[in-house]
Amino acid sequence: MADAKVIPFDDDRSRARRRPGRTDGESAAVRVLPGPQQAAQGAPGTGGVRRDAEEPPAGGSVAGGPEADGWERRLASGLSFLRRRITGDYEVDEFGYDEELTDQVLMSLLRPLYEKYFRVEVKGVENIPSEGGALIVANHSGTLPLDGLMMQVAVHDHHPAGRHLRLLAADLVFVLPVVNELARKAGHTLACAEDAERLLRAGEIVGVMPEGFKGIGKPFGERYKLQRFGRGGFVSTALRAGVPIVPCSIVGAEEIYPMVGNAKTLARLLGFPYFPLTPTFPWLGPLGALPLPTKWTIQFGEPILTDSYAPEAVEDPMLMFNLTDQVREQIQHTLYKLLVQRRSVFF
Repeated sequence: MADAKVIPFDDDRSRARRRPGRTDGESAAVRVLPGPQQAAQGAPGTGGVRRDAEEPPAGGSVAGGPEADGWERRLASGLSFLRRRITGDYEVDEFGYDEELTDQVLMSLLRPLYEKYFRVEVKGVENIPSEGGALIVANHSGTLPLDGLMMQVAVHDHHPAGRHLRLLAADLVFVLPVVNELARKAGHTLACAEDAERLLRAGEIVGVMPEGFKGIGKPFGERYKLQRFGRGGFVSTALRAGVPIVPCSIVGAEEIYPMVGNAKTLARLLGFPYFPLTPTFPWLGPLGALPLPTKWTIQFGEPILTDSYAPEAVEDPMLMFNLTDQVREQIQHTLYKLLVQRRSVFF
């Protein structure tokens, strides 16, 4: 099997967006009607060209109809996608991001969970810039990192400019079999300042959750109480790249796996930061790993601009502390506001 082509990160081709359901070089579908229909549908010499979008004649229908044509196009697109996968005729950037696979497969797999199971409501997505880099900073919770994936779907499906979110992930993600490969394909990269800055300077939307394992593995009794945001490394990265910081608050993820205990000894043996004990896991076996169908809200706040600061501002520890605290307080305030507004955990 041929290898995929790796394209430089700043290559213009890596910025091109493919429309789902249409292969490279494919134009709007056009059919030529043969025989007697040719004269009826087009003037002599025109070839009787008729676009699929036209309505069928009154009192009858074109053989196959628009639905059949739609299935044919989807089938052709799917077969073309498989051909490119088999032959290696697809592109990934230097981080391993496969935009076509993400758009056509990974987002399609996550979308039912997003739309039907968690019924995610998105607010303030217009606060994410339509072009250029931006750093989205969000709270982290839920025992398993489903909140990051749902945030990725929210940006992908709801942003007017069709932007893609590149998440910064912990080391553990990239040592797990299968998960490592899928994370790279979906555009995730290691949570380090160098990679984050390169993505931001290239005009990408980057997502970070500074609470890390302290947030995702906190007890259920501390839900919606933000943990420490570290030393403000994400702020210095945004300042160096000169991009805005967009605070993001996620409500609903805290309750999907109510963590009532932590088997620390077992966690150390497995090399995990924690081993969760919930009302259903591990007592119910695999069934206990099913998340509760809570109702989610994801709200993107007003951006905090950083391009007005001088380059040497990143060396000012007090400024780093103040900006970090400003982002944290904005997320926490929005969380409390959303909690007051919601009717219940599940509706």
